[in-house]
Formats: sequence, structure tokens, C-alpha cells
Amino acid sequence: MQVFLTWNDRLLGSVNIANAYHPISRSRLIELIVNQLELKLLESTRSISKESCWAEAFSSLAKHYTPTEEEAALPERLSSKVPVSIVVATYDRPDDLRQCLHCLVAQTSSREIEIVVVDNNPASGVTPPVITEFPDVVLVSEPRKGLAYARNAGFVASTGEVLVATDDDVTMSPDWLENLVVPFARPEVMVVTGNVLPLELETLSQELFESYGGLGRGFEQFEADGDWFESFPRTPVPSWELGATANAAFRASMFSHPQIGLMYEALGPGMPSGVGEDTYLFYKVLKADYTLVYEPAAYVWHKHRRDRSALRRQIYGYSKGHVSYHLTTWLRDSDGRALVQLFAALPLYHYQQIRARLLGQSNYPLSLVWLEIAGNLAAPWSLWRSHQRVKREGRSAPYIPLSQCYREQGEDATVSNWQQNVFHPQSQP
Repeated sequence: MQVFLTWNDRLLGSVNIANAYHPISRSRLIELIVNQLELKLLESTRSISKESCWAEAFSSLAKHYTPTEEEAALPERLSSKVPVSIVVATYDRPDDLRQCLHCLVAQTSSREIEIVVVDNNPASGVTPPVITEFPDVVLVSEPRKGLAYARNAGFVASTGEVLVATDDDVTMSPDWLENLVVPFARPEVMVVTGNVLPLELETLSQELFESYGGLGRGFEQFEADGDWFESFPRTPVPSWELGATANAAFRASMFSHPQIGLMYEALGPGMPSGVGEDTYLFYKVLKADYTLVYEPAAYVWHKHRRDRSALRRQIYGYSKGHVSYHLTTWLRDSDGRALVQLFAALPLYHYQQIRARLLGQSNYPLSLVWLEIAGNLAAPWSLWRSHQRVKREGRSAPYIPLSQCYREQGEDATVSNWQQNVFHPQSQP
């Protein structure tokens, strides 16, 4: 069991408990929290009763985490006049989508919020009935399969100055959006990512996905910028450690930046190459000398795959995508550091995985290690197939800022262009 701990709505960390589905006492839970979080709540030389333990721990936690007057100063907030668009890409998961939309429409914010759902399989007809339950949600159709195609279509159809990407299988608290957009008060910030936590760990497959690495990136805020990008002279930039587009926000203007642009369609779920569309986008932002902020206070709950076959497909896709991402930085950006990862770091990583398993230092199955290796080896051919598919189906429409649309075409033409391929349920008979 994994327990996530918050203090005044601030996420502090998590505690792993090997309870084998049995009840756990309050005193045992307190002990695990104190030991695993390593907070010096009580001096080791003191002897106190169990009855006093929780009261003492509670008091020590409050004292330890009470900020100083300087620390208590609230960070500069993003003006409530800045509109935000939330883009949700979906592929025939109506129940998950409905739950996600319930959370999105419940966000506590005074700013203008637009919710755009992109149907990446419009032929099925599964998604539109869900959207009719949410009259203010806009539905965009993108028949070309691939998460990058879908997200790009949503970005192009959006009107916000900040564009948020999330998945249809996540849920979030009402303050998620405002926590996520806070760093955009700084003009150099182009991307903000948030934490992605497991909604449940009820099956072995869900636990193994967390062992594989999961989607979360920890409980401490950090930043990456152009200097961080250049701080890896001989090894590749680990942009995969910066978060994921299951929980990410972007300054809309970056999508028309000549060095950044939209997501690269040859990468990502739904394409033969696997994943990597988000890590490559982060790579381009940092290479252009802008800043990415990881904000763990903006967290979502992700519904991990419950069965083994779905887990294997996911890990195989991730393994292909990791290599496809590095090949892309080498081929498109002439970044030779990718070769170090492909021919040195990655083989060493798999060797360490196998060694740890054989020595009993890891419970990660060897069958999944071999699956990762197979995915790595399949990546070059898969990436070539993805390029051929994009060549056949075409690139995404370019992102044009709304203000530029108004200047160049006039208000009537602008509205028409933004609504092209957009379905508004409330206008249907």
C-alpha cells in the first residue's frame, strides 16, 4: 500500500506500507510516517508514551513546516485576466473522460477557462455523447491516430494564452489549475509540469509500473533552463525527468516560436515509435533558452493499467519511445550526446537491472527487462515507419495566435477558422 501525505493541501511525500491487504493500526502508521519521511519530529534521547506520540509528532510537524515570515510571502500569481485552455485528448474511454471532465469543470478559478476535448477516433462515435453532458466543452475531431496529432489539434483550436495538456484517465483536485499556472507570472517560463500520482495500486501490474518509474517526478519543486541544458556536455539532456503531458501547461506563444513549434508528430503514443513527443518538446524549449518549472503542488491522480497485457504494451511503447526520442535529437538537432545514451548508458542501465534482479536487490521481473530491451531494439525501424506515416498523412496545422488571426483576417474570418472541425454540442438539435 502507498499512502500520500498532505499538510494544509501541500503534498509532502509518500509512505510505502507492506500490509498485505491487512488493516494497519494508527500507531504503526505514525511510526512509518516518521521513519520513512525522516523528519526529526522527536529527539531520540527522549522517552514518551505511545499516547503522547501522535500529539508530539503533530506539534513537531507544525513547528518544522511553519514558514518564516519571508518564506510565507505568497509567490506572484498569474493575473486572473489571463485565459487558460485545457486540452484533453481521448480515444474511446468515455467513462474515464466523463470523470476527468467532472474534475475540470469543478476547478476553483476566477479566470476564463476553456475546455477542449480532442476525439482521436471520431469514427467510433463514443466520445460525442459524453460531451453533450458538458455544454461548455468544445469537441475537436482529429481522425489521424497519434497523441501528438491530437494534442496539436487541440492547441490549434484553443484560444487561451496558457494551454494545459492532460489525459482522459486522470482526476485532480479543484485547486490543481491555479497551482499549475502560478510560475507563468515569470515571462521566461514557457512550460510548467506537475506531479502525476497513482490513483490506485491494487494490482501487481500497477505496482510494477511504479517500479518501472511511473509518471511522478517527486515532491520538490525544481527548474530547468538553457544553462541546465548546456550542463550536460557529454551526456544527453534528461528531459524525460522533467514531467509529462498528462499534467503540463504551456505558454501558447511558444507553439509559434520558430525554434519550438508544436509537438513532433512522428513521436508519441498511437505512432509506431512509441512515446517521446513531450520529452522532445521540453528539449526544444530548453534548447531555445527558456525555462521549465516542475511544480509538485499541481498534482493529478493517474489511473494505471490494471492488467499485465496492458502494462507490457505500455512498457514496450515507452522503451521504443525512449530510443526514438534520442534518435530524433541526433537526426533533427545534430545532438551527438544521444549516441552516448544509446550505445553506453542504456546498455549499462539494463545490465544493472539484470544484476539487481539476480542478486535479489530488485523485484522487477526479468521478463519486463527483456521487453524493454526488445523495445529499444525495435525503435529505429518503428521511428522510420512513423516518419513514413507522417509523410502520408501530413503535418499538423500550424498554431496561429488568436491576436494574429484577428489582425490578418478580421473578426468574422477568425471565428470561422477557429471553429473549423469543432463540434459544439449545445448547438446541435
